[in-house]
Amino acid sequence: MTGPAMIIVGSGEAGGCAAVALRDAGWSGPITLYGEERHGPYERPPLSKELLTDTGLPQARPSAETGRFDELGIDHRPNSRVSSIDPLRKEISLQSGEKAGYEKLLLATGARARLMDVPGSEYALTLRSFEDAWALRHLFGAGGHAIIIGGGFIGLELASSAVKLGGRVTLLESRERLLSRAVPAELAERIRQEHIARGVRFHFGAAVSRIERRAVELDNGERIAGDTVICGIGAAPETALAKAAGLVVENGIVTDARLRTSDPSIYACGDCAASVHPQFGDEPMRFESWQVAREQGALAGRNMAGASEEQCIVPWFWSQQYDLHLQIAGLPDFGNSSVERPLSDESVLKFYLDGSGRLVGAAALGNLADLARDMRVAQMLIARKATPDPSALAATERRLKTLLAA
Repeated sequence: MTGPAMIIVGSGEAGGCAAVALRDAGWSGPITLYGEERHGPYERPPLSKELLTDTGLPQARPSAETGRFDELGIDHRPNSRVSSIDPLRKEISLQSGEKAGYEKLLLATGARARLMDVPGSEYALTLRSFEDAWALRHLFGAGGHAIIIGGGFIGLELASSAVKLGGRVTLLESRERLLSRAVPAELAERIRQEHIARGVRFHFGAAVSRIERRAVELDNGERIAGDTVICGIGAAPETALAKAAGLVVENGIVTDARLRTSDPSIYACGDCAASVHPQFGDEPMRFESWQVAREQGALAGRNMAGASEEQCIVPWFWSQQYDLHLQIAGLPDFGNSSVERPLSDESVLKFYLDGSGRLVGAAALGNLADLARDMRVAQMLIARKATPDPSALAATERRLKTLLAA
């Protein structure tokens, strides 16, 4: 058994950022980072986009922090599965039989792809890891027909990639529109029209009753055949370790605003965590975002090292589909009213304000060159809890940046 250390379970973006932040914050003792994959921390957003469509040998894109592990004396243990946590002894057990004690422990276990609870669900491919993307890259190809279940970000990005490779796509969505959880209806409709123009066929209100290796059956008896079936219906937080250890779990490992779990020696962050965000109320929420995983990881590392910071992260998410770029900042769902700001003939930015007039979210769709700068300003306004004049938000003749000084 090794001596007490800072232990991080999960070597994704959140875990890697936490390890580096711990050292940068002054922790001089051992830091051990356990990960089940053979890779070090790598960026997952490219898995559904350029990693599938770029020519040449695909490679996992390492996170910036990975290159600092040796320099900072961070012990990264790939191919290592943690099997249990003993909070009373403050130690973890690995599947190999090894045990390790900790001073503090961070759970950055991420999430797993959801599967459908229907016969044959094991035949559907999913996308969560580099190996998943590698398998899909071999299956996507000119003339191939992919059946994609799920009209969220992953499903639509995979559809875009398949079409770019010359394939055909049929996309099944159980609800009546795309992106119903995260994207305003009018922007989601524009995205749908772009996919239709590229040849994607949609089935809305489609309830899948059975999955075969190369086909799906709907509850109305319709059978749709193709070459590949992919399930892209979201991700479920990896909470098994936390549950077995007696931590509070509700749609994620529950933490306070400082990312502490119900055990003060154990923290959680990233896709596995449901954390309190002071700017958006007292209810723990999951933020499934590359940017949030990184920022929460760094915050958890600093707090484990002795800081006492509450998260003030403005959630931010982006998606690229064909030539359309989508960005979302804050939580548009918390808005009671919206204001539209045209950015060009092809790009639009929408602001979302709550009942008090506070800006709580923004969503932009179009060309990246049109929207990147104003979305950055929107993030800053949300972080400042600004209550801008709606007419000023809509006034294209006024630079949005001037509202920061108001």
